[in-house]
Formats: sequence, structure tokens, C-alpha cells
Amino acid sequence: MSIREIEELFAKDLHELGCLIKAEKIVTFSINAHINYSNVCETKCKICAYHRKKQFTLSVDEVVSEALKAVKAGATELHIVGSHNPELGIEYFEEIFRRISSQCSATIKALTAAEVHYYAKKEKMSVREFLSRLKSAGLKILAGGGAEILVDSVRKEICPRKCNSEEWLRVMRIAHENGIKSNATMLFGHVESKRHRAIHLYKLRKLQEKTGGFLAFIPLPFHPEETEYSFKPSPVDILKTIAVSRLVLSNFRAIKAYWVMLGLELAEIALSYGANDLDGTVGYERIAHSAGAKTPVGLPAEDLIRLIRNANKIPAERDAFFNILRVYEDREVRICE
Repeated sequence: MSIREIEELFAKDLHELGCLIKAEKIVTFSINAHINYSNVCETKCKICAYHRKKQFTLSVDEVVSEALKAVKAGATELHIVGSHNPELGIEYFEEIFRRISSQCSATIKALTAAEVHYYAKKEKMSVREFLSRLKSAGLKILAGGGAEILVDSVRKEICPRKCNSEEWLRVMRIAHENGIKSNATMLFGHVESKRHRAIHLYKLRKLQEKTGGFLAFIPLPFHPEETEYSFKPSPVDILKTIAVSRLVLSNFRAIKAYWVMLGLELAEIALSYGANDLDGTVGYERIAHSAGAKTPVGLPAEDLIRLIRNANKIPAERDAFFNILRVYEDREVRICE
């Protein structure tokens, strides 16, 4: 699929796109927890409200405590991301990952490609060495953030001090080559054009064809509160972008309707336009809520199950690698071996 063909998909109306999508009956979610270790950030992107809040940095003990508390409550996936903090380095992350993995079996999904690029450069080591050390400490999956829009003219406007598009893609390629899976995101609805979105999706599809290392794609609608912009994508634009993402990224396991940033009602509708995963229970998430997300800071599994059933889909709990653990058919639960 070419960039122009992807652009042409964005030009279709929502109904047309919906008719092109092969409906999936099962929609997955995980029991997970988001832990944000710091908002002290050297990059200070224009699109980010997170770094403008009261500054904090969690100690190793505090991160580990939050993680183990979440695991005790049932979490099987720990999503640990933060910022570009000049006071932190690889030993901080190694200790966190090592201590968590020594005390529980939850999957550690942590750090974005942008964070990896920043900290590896700060530590004066190669990305390969940096990731190898973190993998040895317990890292299993890279988070998908920091991609924003993978077009450098856009990045120079919204996140000029963050890694460029090729550097982000290179980190992901190296991670995949070294047995570390990842997700990928796209932050849309700010200064980018539909062509920019098309280029972004094209680059992700091409890298996935080479490595097969991406698990899920998460389209993230921009929230402008406390940023330098006032733009915001409409509900129709959000649904169209999710639908186009599903059509283009057919080689990804999942397209997430990240309810934290979509809102619960729109996330439910998105399940009819190509999304087949709701992320998870999430817990106390700081980044999206800093930018004005009005959703709860966490949802119990029962609410996710109800939302999926409301969309006339079958709910299924998964692990971090998208292996299905339980299927909630009607009112019965089937355990998957």
C-alpha cells in the first residue's frame, strides 16, 4: 500500500471506511497498570502538558512499590514510562526492572523509543547495548510512545528536541532484532496533515514487514489543554483515523481504542471501526490526564467487559503479548490453556 493510497483512504467518509473493515468479534483487554516515574523533562515538547505540572521523580523504591501493589491487585502487565530526565540513567531502570522481575511474573513493558534514544545517548552507549542491559534486567516490551508523527518537518514544530523519525524507527528496529517486542503510537489532530498521518502509517507498516516486532498500534487523539496549541480532532476524525489504521496496519495484531484518551463512549463506538483492543484497566495514569483527559484514572475489568458487550463484541482478557487468557462468552468464562 502506497502513501497515496493511504491518503485516499482518509478522503473516504466514515461509512465507506466502516464497510471496508472486516469485523472482529473478539475484543481484548489486559489487567494492567500504568506507572509514570517522572515528569522532569529536558525536552519540554510544545504538545506536552505533562512536564508543566508540579515536578516529581519517583525513587526506585516507590516505582517498585507501585508495581508490586498493582500485581497484588491482579495486574499482569506493567506499563512504565516517564520523561527525558537528565538526573536519571540506566542503573535506575536496571534496578527497577530487576527488582520487579525478581518478585513477580508480570510483564514489564517500559520506556518509549524516544526515552531509549535519550538515555542511551546520555549514557554514551549504543542503543543495542542499552537495550541489552535492560532486557537482562527484565524488560520484555517497549512502550509505543514518543512517535508523535514520524515526519521530521512536523517534529521540528511540535517536539524539536526529541529524537527524529528515523532515530525512533531505528530504536524499534534494534529492539525487534534483539527479541524485544513493542507497540507503536501516533499522536494526531494537532498541526499535521492527512498526508503526514499517511506517511506515519506507511513507515510503521514497512518496518513491521521487515521485523514483525510490533504488537499493537495506538492512535492517540491530541488533547490540547495546557499545551501551546488549541487544536483537537473531532469524534468523526478520530473514528476515521482508527479505521484507516486498521486497514493499513493489517500486519499488526491489534489496533487499540485507548479509552483513557478517547473517552468511554467513543471507545465503544471505535470497536465497530477496526479497534479490537481496549488497552486495559490502566490504574493511575498521569500523562493523558495532565492534558485534560476527563476519563477515570482506572477502570475495573467488569466495566471493560460491559463496554465490549455493549458494542456487541465478545470480551477476552489477554496477556501483554496478546495471548488470550480468558474469553467471556455470554455470561460464561472460558479459560484458555
